[in-house]
Amino acid sequence: MGVGISILVGTMTGTAEMVAQEVQQALETAGHQATIQVMDNLDARAFHGGGTFLICISTYGAGDVPDNAQALVNSLETEKPNLSSVTYGVIALGDRTYKDTYCQGGIRFDKMLAELGAKRAGEILMHDASSGTLPEELAAQWVVPWVAHLAPSSETA
Repeated sequence: MGVGISILVGTMTGTAEMVAQEVQQALETAGHQATIQVMDNLDARAFHGGGTFLICISTYGAGDVPDNAQALVNSLETEKPNLSSVTYGVIALGDRTYKDTYCQGGIRFDKMLAELGAKRAGEILMHDASSGTLPEELAAQWVVPWVAHLAPSSETA
């Protein structure tokens, strides 16, 4: 049975959104349900009710999250909701030529969600823009095996 996954996108130039679309297609092909939500105007309520989330986010400026993710980050930092019912994964986009800030947007999100009690499934996928590989292809290959890291939901008979 497929897993329902919410893909939250933090992007400046649209690359993370393109990656999310490829990931959604790969998940749906594998029998899962995936919805994409760009982080514009989202706040901590995005995680209300728990569930499985995939954070697809680029790094901007000096290791920051993109502008469209700022309100969500600020809301999580201010409200500090209990996210123990959230399972998540992270696709972090960065450029290794900026070694001090490489993929820091995704790493920052990972640390914040973990501090709020969410459980990360698998390892963070970090894509290097200067590697010559296409982030959407790499992410589409990574995501289906990633789903296997999700804990099976306990069903009561």
